[in-house]
Amino acid sequence: MFDRLTKNESTKRYLKSLKFSLYCITHPLDGYWDLTHEKRGTIAAANTILFLTVLVRIIKLRYTSFIFNQVYWEDLNIFLYIASILFPLALWVVGNWALTTLFDGKGKLGQVYMATCYALVPYPLVQFPLMIFSNFVTVDEKEFYTVLSALTLVYAAILIVAAMGQIHEYSAGKNILFTVATLFAMLVMIFILMIFFSMITQGVAYFISIGKELLFRL
Repeated sequence: MFDRLTKNESTKRYLKSLKFSLYCITHPLDGYWDLTHEKRGTIAAANTILFLTVLVRIIKLRYTSFIFNQVYWEDLNIFLYIASILFPLALWVVGNWALTTLFDGKGKLGQVYMATCYALVPYPLVQFPLMIFSNFVTVDEKEFYTVLSALTLVYAAILIVAAMGQIHEYSAGKNILFTVATLFAMLVMIFILMIFFSMITQGVAYFISIGKELLFRL
């Protein structure tokens, strides 16, 4: 009985935190403050939002009108496509947390991740009906679709910036500065990862060539 009650309470908190994401996108300053400082957000809800965002991105490939989205399925690797969404998000979360930790940022790694995911809500919320709408519009109405789709991304980016300012308790100027610094840090991390994997590839190729040479001589 107690276990069942605990499960129900956890479910209620999860649903409330998921619903709270709608408040965050309409009242970003108060919403993102309460999200972390008042503990109104949950990692489970953040994971759900991220999952829905990735899912809508994948569904859009199939069901968006060819007028707006031409997909060459023979060249598409779905795993790389998903990685192209999750990898930049991971770089953003790690980069922002690492930098702000050094400069009196109050947000923890989990809070940066949670706030970032909550800021993605406009994407599945708007892009899914927009995908359906794309199948009922003509080429002449393409601009409306394009502008609305772009505004969704812009608004999500603004929400992410607002979220970082609230959880780290930064002023507007300092928040913008660290947003730019985080983007630069992402580029640095990509460069380091490229060098790292390049060295691994060269090392593996070197040992393979040695192995082949030994086999040939034996």
